[in-house]
Amino acid sequence: MAERITPYGAFNFVVSFDGGEEFGGFSDVSGIGTEVTVAEYRAGNDKENHVRKVAGVHKVSDVTLKRGIVNFDSLWAWIDETRTAGPAAQKTVAIALLDEAHNPVRTWLLRGCIPMKYTGPTLAGKGGGDVALEEVVLAAEGFEIQA
Repeated sequence: MAERITPYGAFNFVVSFDGGEEFGGFSDVSGIGTEVTVAEYRAGNDKENHVRKVAGVHKVSDVTLKRGIVNFDSLWAWIDETRTAGPAAQKTVAIALLDEAHNPVRTWLLRGCIPMKYTGPTLAGKGGGDVALEEVVLAAEGFEIQA
């Protein structure tokens, strides 16, 4: 594969359940990330007066998905399943960045996901070209990057 000198466009991506089932096209995905907490420790017999940094637990950031309202019910079915089944509704969500030929170049896997917040559109009768947007925030237990 030739070295690429330009970055991939951020607008070409797909969000799906692990296994390939897409659950709607999204216009925005934000918050993908993970963080490792660090504990500071100093042994009493260290010759230097400094702390050691010890890796602790890690956590996954909440991921926000936004899209225009479409007649696609799988997202709402998952939210409803989470409300009734609790932890049994956890799924793995794959967010794949695609190249110009729609081939995946990087995939972020969010494991143990549940939808923790849904926000519907703001509806106003002012006219114009505004689009009715909905937003869902996912909470995940695990995070992985696949190239």
